[in-house]
Amino acid sequence: EVGHNIYILCHQLAQHNKELAALLKPSEINVDPKMNQALDYYASHTAQIEIVRHDRTLEQIVFPIPEICEYLTHDTKVKIFHTAERDDQGSKVSDFFERTEDMFNEMRWQKKLRGQPALFWVSSYMSMWSNVLFNCAVLINLIVAFFYPFVDQVPKLGPHLSGLIWAVMLVSAAIVITLPRESGIRTLVASTILRMIFSAGPEPTLWLLGTLTVLLKGIHLISIMGNQGTFTKKISQIMTDAEILYHLLYVMFCVLGLCMHPFFYCVLLLDVVYREETLLNVIRSVTRNGRSIILTAVLALILVYMFSIIGYMFFKDDFLVDVDEEVVRVVPPTVQEQNDTAVNGTCATDKTCEYDVQASAVKYSQELNQPPVMVSVDGDLKERACDSLVMCIVTTLNQGLRNGGGIGDILRAPSSQEPLFVARVVYDLLFFFIVIIIVLNLIFGVIIDTFADLRSEKQHKELILKNTCFVCGLNRSAFDNKTVSFEEHIKCEHNMWHYLYFIVLVKVKDPTEFTGPESYVYAMVKDRNLDWFPRLRAMSLAADEGEGEQIELRSLQAQLESTQLLVTTLSQQLSELKDQMTEQRKQKQRIGLLNSTSAYLHNL
Repeated sequence: EVGHNIYILCHQLAQHNKELAALLKPSEINVDPKMNQALDYYASHTAQIEIVRHDRTLEQIVFPIPEICEYLTHDTKVKIFHTAERDDQGSKVSDFFERTEDMFNEMRWQKKLRGQPALFWVSSYMSMWSNVLFNCAVLINLIVAFFYPFVDQVPKLGPHLSGLIWAVMLVSAAIVITLPRESGIRTLVASTILRMIFSAGPEPTLWLLGTLTVLLKGIHLISIMGNQGTFTKKISQIMTDAEILYHLLYVMFCVLGLCMHPFFYCVLLLDVVYREETLLNVIRSVTRNGRSIILTAVLALILVYMFSIIGYMFFKDDFLVDVDEEVVRVVPPTVQEQNDTAVNGTCATDKTCEYDVQASAVKYSQELNQPPVMVSVDGDLKERACDSLVMCIVTTLNQGLRNGGGIGDILRAPSSQEPLFVARVVYDLLFFFIVIIIVLNLIFGVIIDTFADLRSEKQHKELILKNTCFVCGLNRSAFDNKTVSFEEHIKCEHNMWHYLYFIVLVKVKDPTEFTGPESYVYAMVKDRNLDWFPRLRAMSLAADEGEGEQIELRSLQAQLESTQLLVTTLSQQLSELKDQMTEQRKQKQRIGLLNSTSAYLHNL
């Protein structure tokens, strides 16, 4: 601790002494390796920040990084850096400050996790478990797609293909042993599964992969809960965690696929949406403006309902929908049913009854004194689809929205001599323009515009992260032609993680040992006051501005001195000129006096 304090003092003095700054940097010239090792250690465990005091002046603080800060995970850093939201002033400090307590709790849990080697090992490979699970889901669904329904006998494989699979297995195993890579492991696993399918059968292989998936998902869930410290949370917090609920649902479908039916495994492929940010944006393009889409869809249903009523009132005979002729085969009846059918004379006792759908429908319609349900038009079988309002609504909704030209595409083509010909034309055109052109395109437009907005927002966020300081909000252009570059500024002067480390320092340090700046920041953090964060300010820029002012003052002083010298020279020249004029005037007076005296004497 004493050595660290000495290093911090030297670090502060090095800003005013270049020789001391050079000595603090490890170099190959220094033959003492312990000295270089100590300098590396102190440099990596020392941070600096800039704070704003009550009088709005900037102050630099150099402090030792607390040991607990080493346990903050890289995934959390990446997540906070990319998801911190900007406030109304364009600063991310407020959202970052709100998450400091969660990050501090994660540090404490990760430190505690180091004392549990098994759980720590499982939690360390969280991303690997996720990748393995997705590959297992793909393999399972490939087996289901190619071999379902499963048969009792094992699929036959030719000797050449069998030898090829064995060769691929051996070569990939040799590659994995000598040079382990992800591609080699995948090849080995795929060839092994193929060998199992053609040796034990697809169903046992599927059961084995399903069991492995359940076990791996359990391990993956434990790794997630262990990495996030879920075991220390309350049950209510766990059950309201969206990520935990998602993985529990994943486990449920794994068990359903293993115990109930293999078709449940297809749901596991939707994990690709959870893994890929682009697909998540596709889903968000629908859900983000879900209310607008739902209201537009309700408007479409209302319009379809109104068009259905008009169609039922005036054009019910035009609703003739093409149907495929089907022969319904009835299972041979029981003895009692045979007697009943024999009495009715429907069919023979020991034969299967066959009914033509058209004949049956016509007979049923005649019994109810209704128009026939099935009619034949030019040899094509058509069904009357608007004899009841509910069927008219269903037909208009189903056929009208799915046909590019609207409901008019499936209605009977009317003759121009019919009295309702003009009304039919208006009906078809109104449905086409209002429902197909306007309403449906409104829904599509909302989805497409939302997706475009999400993409532009993502690009804007990436631009801000690349060219704007996370802490003070200064742009990269503010550091052009300055002594400190933008990269040095965000790494050394306003490093966002150094501010987190300082907040952690005032949380873990004994208040009786606080320095003046630490007491000030501790009080501000306790009051949740963010005024101590610099906003659009940096000491390096202020120093550059101060140097610029000094240079300008020196330039003005030099100009003033030259002007003063010029004025002095001019005043001297004026004095000399004045003396010369006085002397000339005296000479003229003397000459004039002599002339007058000589003239007087001449007259005498």
